[in-house]
Amino acid sequence: MTIHLHDFNGERSLTLDVGGLAADAAVVASGHEPNGYFWEGLVRFAWPDIAEHVDFDSEAGMFCAVGSSSDLARLKTAVESVVTSPEAVRDIIARAEASGFEFDD
Repeated sequence: MTIHLHDFNGERSLTLDVGGLAADAAVVASGHEPNGYFWEGLVRFAWPDIAEHVDFDSEAGMFCAVGSSSDLARLKTAVESVVTSPEAVRDIIARAEASGFEFDD
C-alpha cells in the first residue's frame, strides 16, 4: 500500500496508488472496479465531513485528493484504516448501496 502526502508549490495532496491492495478482492466481489474513482466514491460516502473540504483529481490508477494539511492527514488515517481491511470495505460498500449511493467506477 502506498499512500503519500505531497506538498508541491504550496498545493498539498494525498495520493494512493491503486491495484494490489488487500481490499481489491472485496471491491471486485462487490461488482466494482478497484480504481481511483471507486476509492474517491468510497471516501465521499464514508467520510463526507472530510470529502466536503477536499478536491479530488483521481484517475484509473490513482486516488488523489487536494486540500489542507489537516484535512489530508485526517483522510490519510481514514483511508489507511480500510485499504488493508476487506471486511471494512465490504461493510462500507453494503451501507453505501443500501442508502442508494452509486459508485462512479
